[in-house]
Amino acid sequence: MNTASSIVLLTIAVLAILVALTALGEYMRARVPAGTTSPSVDTFMMRVQSWWVMVILLALALLIGLPGVLILFALAAFAALREFLTYASKAPSDHYAMALAFYIVLPAQFIFVGQHWDLLFSVFVPVYAFLLLPVISALRGSSDRFLIRVAELQWGLMVCVFCASHVPALMTLAIPGYAGRGPLLIAFLVIVVQAGDLLDFTFGRRFGRRAIAPGLSPRTWEGVAAATLCVGLIGAALSWITPFPPVVAAGMAMVTTLVGMAGSIVLLAIKRDKGVKDWSHLIPGQGGILDQLAGVLFAAPVFYHLTRLVWLP
Repeated sequence: MNTASSIVLLTIAVLAILVALTALGEYMRARVPAGTTSPSVDTFMMRVQSWWVMVILLALALLIGLPGVLILFALAAFAALREFLTYASKAPSDHYAMALAFYIVLPAQFIFVGQHWDLLFSVFVPVYAFLLLPVISALRGSSDRFLIRVAELQWGLMVCVFCASHVPALMTLAIPGYAGRGPLLIAFLVIVVQAGDLLDFTFGRRFGRRAIAPGLSPRTWEGVAAATLCVGLIGAALSWITPFPPVVAAGMAMVTTLVGMAGSIVLLAIKRDKGVKDWSHLIPGQGGILDQLAGVLFAAPVFYHLTRLVWLP
């Protein structure tokens, strides 16, 4: 089966699951007493609704190929960076550095991916942008909260741009016997991370007792454990779209979803520190790009480098 046919088949299967989840959500909503609401049911439905949008956009981008994926994730990175820096500490002296981050560093990072300049793509943000942008701000002469301002800009670039660029970078890996099937690696990454998030929410609400980060996140050890095991089964079932045998696919899926959950907790801690519930209102009722892609952004570099380490000659 060629790559396009695999993407279409996978999309149809995921959409069928979303139809079932939507029906389940509506059934749970119908059981809520009239005149009241259930926060857990509403949250479940919002997550499923976000999946509908993500699946359709991602499927279209994957069918287009590397240019489509680059454009989709470059736009997502731009929106995510804008959300992150909205709440970051900044001063008028940082305007040039921020403009450089948005309009030079961000597009350059994705261009490097598209050109298959692997070494430059790997070091551009964490080395050159990290060293250059503080210089730009310092030359403007303001030292007020300088370290905080610089660190938050750098953190935004790391999470929103550097991490995001690892998603299309999966399509540039020259894995023996897997030529032209890079889009399916992206599908695998997104499916296992988002499935883990949804399963963790479901199991955690019903069976969870011990909170992982009390006072910060509703995630529980029981929910994470159950979700991770289920995601391992999903990963094994999806091994046909990866270069991995079923056991390795299960392990990759579990590691990836655990990293994604950890990333979600980190970004939640940042939100709490800034005193906000959602990063933005870009997606009505569901927050912003960072709210939806936190797990994927954190997991992408780990998944990319594990794949490269194990499967590239």
